[in-house]
Amino acid sequence: MRFITACWRIGRGALHVVHGLLVVAFRFHTLDAHQRMSRVQWWSVKLLRLLGIALKSEGTPRPGAKLLVANHISWLDIVAINAVVPARFVSKSEVRQWPVVGRLVNAAGTLYIERARPRDAMRVVHQMAEALKAGDTLAVFPEGTTTDGHSLLPFHANLLQAAVATQSHVQPVALRFSDAARRVSPAVAYIGDTSLMQSVLMVVTAEQLTAHVHLLGAEPTEDADRRAVSQRVRELIAGRLNAS
Repeated sequence: MRFITACWRIGRGALHVVHGLLVVAFRFHTLDAHQRMSRVQWWSVKLLRLLGIALKSEGTPRPGAKLLVANHISWLDIVAINAVVPARFVSKSEVRQWPVVGRLVNAAGTLYIERARPRDAMRVVHQMAEALKAGDTLAVFPEGTTTDGHSLLPFHANLLQAAVATQSHVQPVALRFSDAARRVSPAVAYIGDTSLMQSVLMVVTAEQLTAHVHLLGAEPTEDADRRAVSQRVRELIAGRLNAS
């Protein structure tokens, strides 16, 4: 029965991805920025549902320009956040070349960073600052890699400079995925040598998988130091994850 359910979820999810590609190819150029983000949110909500993932969110997104800062567990993090508050993500440059996925994340206005080039962070910070000045919502994962969801890695503060430079608010986002048996589901952890297909299979075979998206209070950055902001946000996220 679980095998049939998994196949059903994968099939419906694949069709939804194709639908997204068609929208990107034939509709996105007719939409303004707000309409595109609304479409991204709708697509993300439906993808979670088709994969059998419930969505529970707490908190309210701050209006206007802001930088979302979240812990990182899986490729599902982006879908879960976009389902609650659509944002432009900062991602490693390799994602741009991924088949299918690359086309979708490009359309969502993703900003890319070349991790192999240490100085590239400054270029991305300038791009982020311009986007924040334009009123966009951006999102970053300052751990720099995924974890198993049980703990946080140190936060890299470099990209938070964009919020400090533009005096934009930083809004922490605490992410957690649970299932029928565990408060933190191992089915979602996208770590080690796990391939994308293996990760998808673990997700669609999990029982009662739920994405918990906690939007915490936005932090001001005026006259702040990026490292202090980073540490403060990390403490807030850790506190929320420990309490949930």
